[in-house]
Amino acid sequence: MRGESEVVCLFDVGDHMMDGKSLQFSLDTVQAATKGFSQENKIGEGGFGGVYLGLLSNGTRIAVKRLSNCSGQGAREFKNEVLLVAKLQHRNLVRLLGFCLEGPERILIYDYVPNKSLDQFLFDPEKRRLLDWPRRYMIISGIARGMLYLHEDSPLKILHRDLKAGNVLLDENMNPKIADFGTARIVGVDQSQINTNRIVGTFGYMPPEYVRHGHYSSKSDVYSFGVLVLEIISGKRNGNICQSDEVVDFLMSYAWKNWTNGSPLELLDSSVGDNYSRNEVLKCIHMALLCAQEDLSNRPTMQTVMLMLNSSSVSMPRPQKPSYIL
Repeated sequence: MRGESEVVCLFDVGDHMMDGKSLQFSLDTVQAATKGFSQENKIGEGGFGGVYLGLLSNGTRIAVKRLSNCSGQGAREFKNEVLLVAKLQHRNLVRLLGFCLEGPERILIYDYVPNKSLDQFLFDPEKRRLLDWPRRYMIISGIARGMLYLHEDSPLKILHRDLKAGNVLLDENMNPKIADFGTARIVGVDQSQINTNRIVGTFGYMPPEYVRHGHYSSKSDVYSFGVLVLEIISGKRNGNICQSDEVVDFLMSYAWKNWTNGSPLELLDSSVGDNYSRNEVLKCIHMALLCAQEDLSNRPTMQTVMLMLNSSSVSMPRPQKPSYIL
């Protein structure tokens, strides 16, 4: 019972009190919904355990995240995610319906998002064709809205710390929903930076100040967003890219090379075809490069990013060379 009381008290943050017990599911309910966590109901495997499709007795489909008992960070991730996600309400964030904490089980219950994660479309040779340019632009804008909510408009100022294609889910209309808040952090209104010795997240999306010095801020999320936007535009992972007989070590290097050579549209995924807005693509590449600049003081805020996306008259400065370019 100790673990249960610990989770309930997590909901008392500042002036925002939430009854954790009202969000609790019994283990019997979860097992019935997932057919005993059957393999046929398994829809994914994350860093902290499996994800299962569930069906409640009222007909509601749910996604059940069962944290691995062998994960040394399981309790921390569980408490963090329950604390954060239950308080967040935004159309571009996945919605937490509840949790289960019985015996060794630590389980999170979410709205079921049918199209799974963005990376399963973006990096699949066939599925990526479903992502035409209007859909990609909609996804970029939706992620930006969700991140702006986390940084500025939510009850708590939240840094996600692991924004990537695998942590963006797509609903039945391909609208993006940011997910996986296990590594997220709440920061004070006047707190501009976190210093940590525990580096979490995904290499390739991490900004240099975090990798090198353990410094993390909202501008670090902005950096990750910039990398993600380049991936959405190009359909390429942020890793080694072969171009003719040359190997470019990072997607950013490839984007920067084309930008400085005056051929930025070479970055655009060929599966998009000819149905795209040249101005929108150029604007998104420009914005992504601004987000990925090495000097965090030169990166825009998510509020500025939204202005860039929503206006054709916003003046955008010339981007400086991104980090990690060899």
